[in-house]
Amino acid sequence: MLYKSGGEKVKEDIAQVQERIEALRSEIEAHNYHYYVMDDPIISDALYDKMLRELENLEKKHPSLASPHSPTQRVGGQPGEGFATVRHLSPMMSLANAFEAGELEDFDRRVRQALPGEAVQYVVEPKIDGLAVSIFYENGLFSRGATRGDGETGEDISGNLKTIGSVPLRLRRSVQSLEVRGEAYMPKDSFARLNEAREEAGEPLFANPRNAAAGTLRQLDPRVAASRRLNLIVYGIGYSEGVQQQEHSGILNLLRELGLRANEYHLFSDINEVIKYCLDWQPRRFELPYAVDGLVIKVNSLDQQQRLGATAKSPRWAIAFKFPPEQAVTTVKNIFVRVGRTGVLTPTAEMDPVKIAGTTVSRATLHNEDNIRDKDIRIGDKVMIQKAGDIIPEIIAVLPKERKGEKSAWSMPSKCPSCGSSVTRAAGEAAVRCTNIACPAQLWEGLIHFASRQAMNIAGLGPAVLAQILSRGLIHDPADLYRLRYEDLVGLERLGPKSAQNLLKALEESKKNP
Repeated sequence: MLYKSGGEKVKEDIAQVQERIEALRSEIEAHNYHYYVMDDPIISDALYDKMLRELENLEKKHPSLASPHSPTQRVGGQPGEGFATVRHLSPMMSLANAFEAGELEDFDRRVRQALPGEAVQYVVEPKIDGLAVSIFYENGLFSRGATRGDGETGEDISGNLKTIGSVPLRLRRSVQSLEVRGEAYMPKDSFARLNEAREEAGEPLFANPRNAAAGTLRQLDPRVAASRRLNLIVYGIGYSEGVQQQEHSGILNLLRELGLRANEYHLFSDINEVIKYCLDWQPRRFELPYAVDGLVIKVNSLDQQQRLGATAKSPRWAIAFKFPPEQAVTTVKNIFVRVGRTGVLTPTAEMDPVKIAGTTVSRATLHNEDNIRDKDIRIGDKVMIQKAGDIIPEIIAVLPKERKGEKSAWSMPSKCPSCGSSVTRAAGEAAVRCTNIACPAQLWEGLIHFASRQAMNIAGLGPAVLAQILSRGLIHDPADLYRLRYEDLVGLERLGPKSAQNLLKALEESKKNP
């Protein structure tokens, strides 16, 4: 509502409101591009949230000005009853795989035999380990999105795709018709947090980020998809009108100009250079924030792609070089039980240290007693391990021929290892829980979670400080944190006057969290 200088209310100018709404939408989408596509945020999260709330309030107050392409529509609407079927404008084909250098040489030979005397250039891109999706834009506006399905038809997952920040609802410039292809994926840190939360709740774990992304995009409730913070990298165009490009590398550059997060790529003229690049690139997969299971090699010329054509299943102008799984053999030294913040008892294997996927691993979660029994894991066993999604160590198999002598089967303790209370397992659940709500381990894990970035994000309140506060009996639950005084903190080890003041300030700031 607008006011005259004397305080008298005047009728709100709807044109001014619409102008403000459009300005907010444009500014928010620009910040989404910097944050999700360029990985270069230029404002604070607090200022971004403030603009988004202003836009939400204006659209709520003026529903006639709402738009399905507004940034406010990303947060997820009401659950749907099911997924409609969508026919792709051009087939989404699968790729042939290569596992050795010789298979890449065979691919190159077939390409050159089909294009005698012609120069051939290859474009090489990372193969994101996610879920293939197709997104259709009309006149630069998001229209719909679908899963790959059987390649001809997929499921309409528009509501879930709109929750992904790197999916623009409006392209940076208008294109008449554009069907883009990409890989929706769950970042490694999101995957680890999701599985940790599911394990705490006694729910089945996702085997890898790909399965987690697929399960998320097939949620009927877009609010669940929004909470899991997926991402998207696009790798091509299925169909277009109004797009003039001669090479695949040009398409990737165009997609980036339109505001989409396009795959990185390198160009080569010789298959031996491609092979060297593939072999040299493998260790990089462990440094990335998302799972990559290989590299994709494509003929760069779109005209040559057209003439090479496809088999019934895959294009003749592309092939995927798949990386071997990173696995190692080690020995289980012990199995101990950790009590989580919800009281779930989680067995963990302590192993001889071994390097895998770029880091040294000495522990692996065993999830629950059923998993241990199904794999017949025993203390002293030689086991094969890998990292689920290149991040979470897991035992995938026991090497039974390496087992020496009789080893007792492991069983879950009947008493909580933290407080000694009885434990229980509900019918139909794999989780075993401590029955004592005052269990010290539950309090400890709950406080660590409460102070973490995923919860209240209290800077300076790490495990070392929490341990001291607990040992002095200063807190008994999260609410007690807000009763702490300066004199309680200043005497703690490695917590001087300035650090104590900063921690009290961080506690006060955390009260403003939504």
